Amino acid sequence: MNAQLQPTGSAYFIAKETEKPESHTLSVLVDNEPGVLARVIGLFSGRGYNIESLTVSETEHEKHLSRITIVTRGTPHVMEQIKHQLERIVPVHRVVDLTVRSHELGQERPLERELALVKVAGTGDARVEALRLADAFRASVIDANTEHFIFEITGKGSKLDQFIAIMKPLGLVEICRTGVAAMNRGPQGM
Repeated sequence: MNAQLQPTGSAYFIAKETEKPESHTLSVLVDNEPGVLARVIGLFSGRGYNIESLTVSETEHEKHLSRITIVTRGTPHVMEQIKHQLERIVPVHRVVDLTVRSHELGQERPLERELALVKVAGTGDARVEALRLADAFRASVIDANTEHFIFEITGKGSKLDQFIAIMKPLGLVEICRTGVAAMNRGPQGM
């Protein structure tokens, strides 16, 4: 076998050569109890799947249910495997591939948003330009003094990436991102 085509231990290697990896957003409804997140993440790491974004929060307090939103990449075959393996974990109630579901609904992608806190330090013209650009991106100033700003910005990941890139030459100091929160459009639930 050619050295370039040696299996790596990753599940991505078993994909059919004609299938191309694509980004998918999965929504997983689970019991809100200790160890559940570790089991879900263990499934990904144990099989060589990469997680690009992970967000978890309790969504139904009375029922003790949490929603895990995972953004990952894979071929359609790999994504189907991931979904079936997640469904076999005991405290998992439901797994929805929001990307596939949005296509079924005639939409390109699910509705996705992310929040970031972005710290920028600077004085003079750089400070004025950072404020002007933040306003253009609809970022809010949530902390400021004469030496820095902390901006809060919400939107698609690409918008946040663009804002961060623009702030780099203006004195970007630190970034904290929440990860993706997502759901499909329309009246149906998960």
